[in-house]
Amino acid sequence: MPGYSSLAESVQIGIEKNRAILLQFDESLELIGEGRSAYVFRIRSTNKALKVFFPDHIHVAREEAEIYKILKGIPYYPTLYDSGENYLVIDFIEGKTLFECLVHGIQVSQEQVNEIDHALHLARKEGLNPSDIHLRNILITSDQEIKVIDVARFRQTKQCRQWKDLKSAFYKAYVKPFFPKKIPASILNFIAALYKKSLISNVALGNSK
Repeated sequence: MPGYSSLAESVQIGIEKNRAILLQFDESLELIGEGRSAYVFRIRSTNKALKVFFPDHIHVAREEAEIYKILKGIPYYPTLYDSGENYLVIDFIEGKTLFECLVHGIQVSQEQVNEIDHALHLARKEGLNPSDIHLRNILITSDQEIKVIDVARFRQTKQCRQWKDLKSAFYKAYVKPFFPKKIPASILNFIAALYKKSLISNVALGNSK
């Protein structure tokens, strides 16, 4: 199998109408995600993921790599194995995001919310400012562990209310017996769009990264 840098170089990304278009990639890679700044692949036959940033977002690769180095040893965050000008290699995490849990009706417990709180607290102890915390960058693994991904904005100085608003929605609505535990993705995305435009302020059903 090619080395990490060669795998990253195999990922060819074009730009069409100001949008990134994935043109080709090595057969050792399996596309598992696409966000606002990068494509994410699982490296086949391994438990590692390759995140390759779009040409206009390569500066994010260095920032996110440096933050993962700061978070090294905290079990709630992926381990960084390698990084380059436009890529990162981190743990591949088997699990479901909180967004997927809501879509599939998988209940999220208060203990898990408390654990997410603890994960963010540990990041703050390292001098970071956890930001852009939404439903798509918090995962519950197949072993019921919490993992937080997409940490590129953890050094921004602006205070981010997203996690506080998510917790508020959890305690004010989600835990109530009458509240549906299974919600269609279209409704979650609609709420996220309203939140992004500041038309609602007590939930962060967030943007894909």
